[in-house]
Amino acid sequence: MGAPIVSVVCYCDDCQEGARQIEALPNATSFRDADGGTPLLTYRDDRFSCSAGEDLLVSYKIREGAPTRRVVASCCNSAMFLKYRPGFWVSAYRARFEGDLPPLEMRTQIQHRRADADLPRDVSCYRGFPMRLFAKLIAARVSMLLGR
Repeated sequence: MGAPIVSVVCYCDDCQEGARQIEALPNATSFRDADGGTPLLTYRDDRFSCSAGEDLLVSYKIREGAPTRRVVASCCNSAMFLKYRPGFWVSAYRARFEGDLPPLEMRTQIQHRRADADLPRDVSCYRGFPMRLFAKLIAARVSMLLGR
């Protein structure tokens, strides 16, 4: 897979609702941070694949017509990744990875986070989706188009 496009914690309403729905599944475990944020590693579609157990993956949408589907391993109800359409990227739940992970780069949509938890200030925090995030996505798309 290589390096992700970005390593982020998202607090948007959809990530929080998706996590609540997944964590409510039988035997599911929490994959969010203590303050409710969803840690993600975002990869280009052409650099992300399921190496085993693809037949066990089940997709969920938080509501009909939602552009994002959240994918869970049906054997244990572990949250695996989310796929935004029409995007060209996949955001894998950081909890699914082990070992030396890329450092966190930013926290997004912090206006939706739980008010009763302290906001970590270890990286830049943004009330929305920052231009910095869009710049990384655009650069990744250009690299894909150029075959790099």
